[in-house]
Amino acid sequence: MSKQENRSVLIFGGAGFIGSNLAHHLLTRTEARVYVFDNLSRAGVRHNLEWLRKAAGNSGRLQVTIGDVRDRRMVEKAVAPATEIYDFAAQVAVTNSVIDPRHDFEVNLCGTFNVLDAARNSGNKPFILFTSTNKVYGNLGLGAPAVTRLRYTYPGHQGVSEAQPLDFHSPYGCSKGAADQYVHDFARIYDLPTVVFRMSCIAGPRQFGTEDQGWVAHFLYSALQHKPIVIYGDGRQVRDVLCVHDLVSAFEAVRLNLDVTGGNIYNIGGGAENTISLLELIEEIEKLTGIRLEYVLDERRLADQYFYVTDYSKIRRHTGWKPEINIHQTLELLRNFREENRSIFGWRTPAPVETFTLDTQLSGRAG
Repeated sequence: MSKQENRSVLIFGGAGFIGSNLAHHLLTRTEARVYVFDNLSRAGVRHNLEWLRKAAGNSGRLQVTIGDVRDRRMVEKAVAPATEIYDFAAQVAVTNSVIDPRHDFEVNLCGTFNVLDAARNSGNKPFILFTSTNKVYGNLGLGAPAVTRLRYTYPGHQGVSEAQPLDFHSPYGCSKGAADQYVHDFARIYDLPTVVFRMSCIAGPRQFGTEDQGWVAHFLYSALQHKPIVIYGDGRQVRDVLCVHDLVSAFEAVRLNLDVTGGNIYNIGGGAENTISLLELIEEIEKLTGIRLEYVLDERRLADQYFYVTDYSKIRRHTGWKPEINIHQTLELLRNFREENRSIFGWRTPAPVETFTLDTQLSGRAG
């Protein structure tokens, strides 16, 4: 069996938005064995697992562990056979981190440490990819922006590179930033081939966006349901948007170039060519759907950046990767996903774990 065919890929948070997209890619485009580890706490994840089960068919290549990254023993069992580990398990909302910073700390930092320490002790030196956040850069020190009708601008600003000083803002920024540094340091101290992605806004199919996370999907789905939203601030905040399919391509790009990428940190996003403000997104949604999204304004949220655009030139130099799907195409993919899955969009409250059934479910280490 070749090295490519002998891939044993463990995805923490593998039933979530990003994790399920990666798992589906692996099941349909490779011969890798895929191990999903997830606590099933987020809306939509059971539907994502059913989608993965159908993709796996009778291949026996998908196995699922229902567990929590805070459970060190379960993490150790899951990590033991892995040749690759993708750590997406996280508390993802800044707002929730402010409300319950201990939970945020235990999931994002302690959970990530459990994964790292299990990998260190496994003896396999698995490839580890950790998804961090642009929030580790804080307010960026850019000063006051110029203001136009629909967006903030910083004339001459070329995007945020990895040379930007760290400046953790919010408990979420602290927990993800500390975890990001642990992952980076385990490459230096223990010679583990780790890669950190500091990500901007990611959007695309399998995303069940909410007010606190997944804002592009949240805006689009709210418009399609004729539900008004709350905008915190004046709506001129700017982000770059990356389609999840391009993100999965970036995962593969760094893995295939590990002799160069191992031990590195990369800023990942749609870049200057894929920027949009909240107000501009509302206009794009109206062009796409014919529906004008209604909204009310509220106070700007703590630690919300006025303007964040990724400079992804480092990963492009190291791997040749760049975004291929633009914002309009990403919105179309999101709309199509919702239209093709109308029946699941009324579902927001996870059912009790004990009622969950899946042919490939396991409770610990896969054999």
